[in-house]
Amino acid sequence: MASAGVFLLLSLHLSSVGSLPPPRTSFLLGSAARPLIHFSLPDIHNTTTLLLSDDESTLYVGARDAILSLDVGQSEVIHLKKKVQWSPSEDEINDCFGKGKNPTVDCPNFVQVLQQLNSTHLYACGSYAYSPHDAYIDAESLSMVHRDGAKGRCPFNPFERNTAVTIDGELFTATTTDFRGVKPQISRYFSKDDRPDVSLDSSVNLLEEPKFVGSSLDPADKKLYFFFSEVGKEFNFVDELRIARVAQVCKDDVGGQRTLQKKWTSFAKAPLLCQSPKQLPFNILQDMFTLQPPEGGSTSETLFYGVFTSQWSTGRESAVCVFKLQDIKTVFTGSYRTFDMNNHQWSPLTETHSYLGKCGLHDSSDSELTEVKKSFLTSSSVRPVDGGPIVVSSEQQYKHVAVMRTQAADGKQYTVMFLLTESGFLHKVGLFDRGPRVIEEIQVFTQPQLVQSIVLSSSKGVLYVGTSEGVTAVPLASCSIYPTCTQCVLARDPLCGWSRTKKLCTGLDGSHENMIQNLENGNVEEECRGETKAGGDTDIIVPLNEVVRLQCVKPSNLATLTWTSSQFTSLPEELFIRLADGSLSFLATSSTFGTYRCEAEEGGYKETVVSYDVRQIAPPRSMSPQPKEDKPLVHESKDEPFEDIPTVTSVVQPSRDKEDSDTKDKEATFAPTLKDETDFSKENPRVITDNSSDIKKTSRTDTQSSPELSNDPPKEKSYYGELVGVSILLAICILILMLGLLQMGRQRKPGLKLDRLFSPDDDGKTNKSLEICSLSSPEDAAPELKVVN
Repeated sequence: MASAGVFLLLSLHLSSVGSLPPPRTSFLLGSAARPLIHFSLPDIHNTTTLLLSDDESTLYVGARDAILSLDVGQSEVIHLKKKVQWSPSEDEINDCFGKGKNPTVDCPNFVQVLQQLNSTHLYACGSYAYSPHDAYIDAESLSMVHRDGAKGRCPFNPFERNTAVTIDGELFTATTTDFRGVKPQISRYFSKDDRPDVSLDSSVNLLEEPKFVGSSLDPADKKLYFFFSEVGKEFNFVDELRIARVAQVCKDDVGGQRTLQKKWTSFAKAPLLCQSPKQLPFNILQDMFTLQPPEGGSTSETLFYGVFTSQWSTGRESAVCVFKLQDIKTVFTGSYRTFDMNNHQWSPLTETHSYLGKCGLHDSSDSELTEVKKSFLTSSSVRPVDGGPIVVSSEQQYKHVAVMRTQAADGKQYTVMFLLTESGFLHKVGLFDRGPRVIEEIQVFTQPQLVQSIVLSSSKGVLYVGTSEGVTAVPLASCSIYPTCTQCVLARDPLCGWSRTKKLCTGLDGSHENMIQNLENGNVEEECRGETKAGGDTDIIVPLNEVVRLQCVKPSNLATLTWTSSQFTSLPEELFIRLADGSLSFLATSSTFGTYRCEAEEGGYKETVVSYDVRQIAPPRSMSPQPKEDKPLVHESKDEPFEDIPTVTSVVQPSRDKEDSDTKDKEATFAPTLKDETDFSKENPRVITDNSSDIKKTSRTDTQSSPELSNDPPKEKSYYGELVGVSILLAICILILMLGLLQMGRQRKPGLKLDRLFSPDDDGKTNKSLEICSLSSPEDAAPELKVVN
């Protein structure tokens, strides 16, 4: 019970942190408004290791059993340049299977290290059926030179995270070196200038179950920094406490003369503290991105953006903290803790040793190097810039981060972060004086999957994401999605601005003249004065008692929609229904016809999104047969033209009396034909009405004849002649039948049965000149008659 209470208290402490606001706009995968560029091959999977060439025209991809080179010189498409297969043999896979691994999941060759070794070659290292192999690759032809024995350069486990960097042809790696993955190591390979390869001293546990996430070089001091999370043994807790760390080594370290031979003498590590005031820390490091200083700036101004989560979190909380290189240097030149080899306890050093954390200790005494072996943990933690996280999210668990600087239209530098969630959404976050803001949310993939790294190309304006399904290129900005000046400015996107000359939202080029952009919540109405054209009302013509649905799309997730009408001060709930998608629904009655406006309010600015003028359909005054021609009939009278009756092209006989004239004047505002209404529906897809009943509705008063009809009515086809002809034929038939029955009645004799009609002159042949119209059916049992003259 006590542990449960403590756990609940920790959860409350985490959830009380102020959270990042929701994204302003969201785009699902496949959205036409925010298109992405995707590359995949049916036989290639796990394209997770990415390397962008120095000229940013080629993207090298390490995949499962293959390495690819992709042409990314064009922003609209990704082409395959070369592909080379690199897979274990059947015997090697069987050997992997014999060690208890899944042959299809664990035993392929997953390329985990892909680095530019020099100007002509790449270096690659793969898990290779749980037996790491590496290779040199020609960057142009992608031809390979295979090597063996790559243990310590990439992990055995294909799903274990590691980090590696090449500097001047030398390879620096941080990974595990054994089959089980329990022996971590930081090493240098391919050492130059007759220097030996070096690694961590294994006599002391310098690392405790680390999870490496990144590495970076300080060219000024020639130091490398490795970022990871590990178990903190300096604290005595019942449960293991994980701590985010940064470790340093000197690039040119060669080890000691007798003590620490071929071992790092410059290794030291320090805690990274990502914690809000009076809150529990975010202690698990997920990713780290190095943002180089502006051109001409000091390397000490280099910033490290880290994504953190918490081991106490029950949800998807995460945070971003920024650390300055100068602050890291200060901690490593400060005081240290020492490790007691006998009782395995940490304690602060009582005296300061200036050589701890320094480079060039190869000539140091054995006593100094012995102190170096056990005093490698700093007493102080590296604290973030501004003392706490710059971003805290209680709803998203971020996994990867990429950061860029950009110059706004006012000349000020702004920082834009790209945060990838575990669920496949990329959040574009702007850092402003008033706090962070999620400019947009873009779905990159649908199913959770492994992502080892994301690569940012600021010059090309593209972010590359490698997943199990392929490589996706995400444009950093799509300014054209903002149709108006107000929406362009309200987006607060440092990469977008409203062009006064082009009258559209566009990306910022070298010249920022005639650009409207306000990133710090300025007066949008003042900024866009004269740039926004007022739109007209959309006419909605509906019959009485029909359900009307007026649609209104929110310009952003942060906007609040409000419906207003000229008929009402506030729309009564008993007449109007506000739907979840922002649309308005009501029944068309005499009291609900009128003008309706949908207004969106965001950041104190209000604008009209759409406006409708809902009117009643004019009732038809007569119905006449549909003419064969598509053109409506036109009355020839000069006094009053005929109206086009809605939904049915018909002819209306106008009346000259005052009542009929008034009716015509009232209905003259709407008289579309069937074709017109069809076009109207196409032009206004947001309006959903049902006019199918209009064809059946007629006006009883309009069908009455008037004493003062025009003397020249429209000519119509008459059926009078056909009716007269049919009547005459029917009368003749009846007359013949009656005469025949009369004749048979006079000559009928008992017992006489007549089968046919005979004529004596025909010698027994049937007389065909006499025809009798019969109204009886063949089944009638009437007697047959035979007439004999």
